[in-house]
Amino acid sequence: MLYLKKESDKMIGVFDSGIGGLTILDELIKINPNYNYIYYGDSKNNPYGEKSEEELMNITSNIVEYLKSKGCKLIVIACNTATTRCMKKLRVKYNDLIFVGTVPAIKVAYDKEYKNTLVMATPATIESERTEELIRDYKRDDQNIYLVPCYGLANAIENKREKDIDNILKEIYEEYKDNNIDSIVLGCTHYPYIKKEINSYFKDAELLDGANGVAREVKRQLELNGIKELGSKGTVKIINSNDSILT
Repeated sequence: MLYLKKESDKMIGVFDSGIGGLTILDELIKINPNYNYIYYGDSKNNPYGEKSEEELMNITSNIVEYLKSKGCKLIVIACNTATTRCMKKLRVKYNDLIFVGTVPAIKVAYDKEYKNTLVMATPATIESERTEELIRDYKRDDQNIYLVPCYGLANAIENKREKDIDNILKEIYEEYKDNNIDSIVLGCTHYPYIKKEINSYFKDAELLDGANGVAREVKRQLELNGIKELGSKGTVKIINSNDSILT
C-alpha cells in the first residue's frame, strides 16, 4: 500500500521493553538519518518475556496506538519477544501501518558458516514459533545451535544489576564452556549493552545481532511505500514509560 507523501509520514516509531531498542535506534539513524524518530522505552512493563500472550498484546497495542497518534506510519518493534509473539496480530489489527520486527540473527550465523552457535534470548523468544522456523530454515547439517533462555538477564541489564548479570553469564559459560562456541546470537536488544561482559567469558566467539538487518529492512520499506526523506537530518524524541503515560 502506498501512502501519500505527507510530512507526518516521515515519523518513524520505535518501541521496546526499555533501553534495549536504543541499540536498534542507533543503527536506524545511521542508515536512515533523514527521518523523524520517536522512541518509546517501556521500562515500566519490563520484562516482556514473562508476560502472557494476552497481556503483551494489550501492552503493545497501547504503545502502537500512542505512536500512531503521533503520526507514525512505520513502526519498528525493537524487541525480539514482542516481534515473535505479537507482530502478526498487530499487522492484522493495524493494517494501515507498516511494521518491521526484530528476530534473532540466526541467518547471520548460517551465512558466516559458524559451527557452534549459542542463541541467547528471553525464554519467550526461545520458545517462539518464529525461532523454530529460523532454525528449521537456516540451520546447516554441520552446525550446532544451542538455545539458551536467559531468565532475568534483560531485566538485570535494564536495571544495571551488575552482579546478577555476571551470575547469569557465569552459569551459561559453565554449561557451554566445552562446546567450542564460535558465535553467539544476541537474541534480545538489551544484550548488546553487555558485549564486553559476554566476551570476557566466551573470548573466541563473535557476537551477532540483527540491528543492521532491521535498519536495512526499514530502508527497503520506506522506499517500497514511497515515504520520502526529509530535506535534512531528522529529529529524535525518546520517551520512557516510567516517566510518562500514553496520552
